[in-house]
Amino acid sequence: MTNSKIDTVSETSCFGGKIGFYKHASAVNNCDMQFSVFVPPQAASGKVPVLTFLSGLTCTEENFMTKSGAQRVAAELGLMLVSPDTSPRGEGVPDDPDADYDFGLGAGFYVNSTAAAWSKHYQMYDYITQELQTLIFENFPGDADRHGLTGHSMGGHGALTIGLRNPAMFKSLSAFAPICTTLNSPWGQKAMGYYLGDDKSTWADYDSCEVARNVTDPNAYSKILVDQGASDPFLAEQLKPELFKTACEESGIPLELRIHDGYDHGYYFISTFIEEHLRFHAAELGR
Repeated sequence: MTNSKIDTVSETSCFGGKIGFYKHASAVNNCDMQFSVFVPPQAASGKVPVLTFLSGLTCTEENFMTKSGAQRVAAELGLMLVSPDTSPRGEGVPDDPDADYDFGLGAGFYVNSTAAAWSKHYQMYDYITQELQTLIFENFPGDADRHGLTGHSMGGHGALTIGLRNPAMFKSLSAFAPICTTLNSPWGQKAMGYYLGDDKSTWADYDSCEVARNVTDPNAYSKILVDQGASDPFLAEQLKPELFKTACEESGIPLELRIHDGYDHGYYFISTFIEEHLRFHAAELGR
């Protein structure tokens, strides 16, 4: 059973609203988890729409809130922002056996692990779609009927797969430089091999292209917005947005894929286009 009790790590005023960092005992991941929330000033008058941002490899609940510059526009639009940690952490939580950055701590890949070595703690899909939902909507003035989802890199993979699989939960969807196919990405192949095992047929639920090909309602979202930097060093080998574009075309999913010359994979890229994503989500959630 989900425990909706949270502990406050810190809170401070920000653009007329409040930004806070919180922790709780996670029943899903069997460890303490942390997340951050920006509550806009409009929440003083009632429930507000929510945008959850899933971060990428090596990130925590802090990166988006400290680097994106999203709060100013979110305060203008009346959007609550939520950013969870990217993996379970703590004593007894296993990490990459080779101590690399692309698996284990900081690299939960937003999947439910089925492999015995990892399944006790690495249940990030259920964490995002179940436990975090309870925590947010029981403890903060967010409107569960107006909830959008976005993310970056590994978190873009998480946003696309989770959003496409849960259109009743999320009403708007976007991504920054997402890993578009775990089946055809070295990052994804490593993570899925550990978390799910060698049977690649079990990976399909966590491959954005395969999920897109198998949607039941291609018009569940009026549009999916994806931004990608053309100078991203991971573009050709790891991200492969062209495969996601093809999958969406095959299914009839409305996708706007924008490729930006000169931009790479980092937060300078995200901070450049975050305002457009926030306005996109605000418009979609106001429909």
